[in-house]
Amino acid sequence: MQLIESILADAASVTAIRRDIHAHPELCFQEERTADLIAKALTDWGIPIHRGLGKTGVVGIVKNGSSDRAVGLRADIDALPMTERNQFAHASKHPGKMHACGHDGHTAMLLAAAKHLAKHRNFDGTVYLVFQPAEEGGGGAREMIKDGLFEKFPMEAIFGAHNWPGMAVGQFALKTGPVFASSNEFRITIKGKGAHAALPHNGIDPVPIACQMVQAFQTIVTRNKRPIETAVISVTMIHAGEATNVIPDSCVLEGTVRTFTTEVLDLVERRMKGIAEATCAAFEAGCDFQFVRNYPPTVNHPAETEFARELLGEVVGPDNVQEFEPTMGAEDFSYFLQHKPGCYFLIGNGDGEHREGGHGMGPCMLHNPSYDFNDELIPLGATAWVRLAEKWLGTPR
Repeated sequence: MQLIESILADAASVTAIRRDIHAHPELCFQEERTADLIAKALTDWGIPIHRGLGKTGVVGIVKNGSSDRAVGLRADIDALPMTERNQFAHASKHPGKMHACGHDGHTAMLLAAAKHLAKHRNFDGTVYLVFQPAEEGGGGAREMIKDGLFEKFPMEAIFGAHNWPGMAVGQFALKTGPVFASSNEFRITIKGKGAHAALPHNGIDPVPIACQMVQAFQTIVTRNKRPIETAVISVTMIHAGEATNVIPDSCVLEGTVRTFTTEVLDLVERRMKGIAEATCAAFEAGCDFQFVRNYPPTVNHPAETEFARELLGEVVGPDNVQEFEPTMGAEDFSYFLQHKPGCYFLIGNGDGEHREGGHGMGPCMLHNPSYDFNDELIPLGATAWVRLAEKWLGTPR
């Protein structure tokens, strides 16, 4: 493993920053303290900054030489609306808010890289350090783009990384093509007619309609899309009725849809709407169908992925760069990849043995109240960012 000595020397101070961020988590578009901390650190290291993209986003600009070439490196900075079970010293001080996805660590890795890049500047061009808010449901990447990220900071490509529990420290994983799914929500209201449960013929019962609809949705996955394509339709909430002897007026179904391509998503939405409306019509019930598209699929670009694969292999050895098995989770880095070529890769977070005494005893998994980022990743991730930027700007295009 080829770690940069100056980054290793600064690991303790950057770890302190990471733990400070962990202790003071902030939710999407509320990352004021976090953004202030990032901005101060960058400014102290002589890095010009721009604030306000996506409301609380921060962009650092590290220039050197005369080249007009540029590359972007991204870290997300927001926390999750959940209560932490850990009791160690840097546990969240704010009930109902927790860095359970490691964005504090992503921020620390990019800060460590920023400090080294600003001090040594072993490149010709510009490195844009994109500290993005509101990944957890707020679409912060989309909002930064709307606010002119790529117009103000024209970069050739953008790269991002996410820690991955269960994968060993010292390993990376990546893949060309779809790696995270699209994230979408639906809400279907079946409008029946209430009646006494002992006299069902006087009403239109929405509950058996809902049951038929839920089962029919699965035929979209098994019979409408091609078998080699991927889709998940999960009805996760069904709400109806208030009393055991009353047929309810309505029944509400809610859930999520995940796909790796927009084409499959178009098919799923169209068929779900058709099935919902036709099933209700068959039982003389009304139907209100709502489908909301959140994050698009995260699709890595081939050339940038192969570039990252080679670079990461130089840092940790080719045998420690694995093929990423795509996940049906979602990630708003997808918006960046719709506008710029790039790659989103994983960095192993270990199995949880790194956690200090006082952790919550639960598994060290993403979005778990016992999770904590592995600080061993800070010098490794920072080294990878530095070497990636240097190699990108040093490779003729």
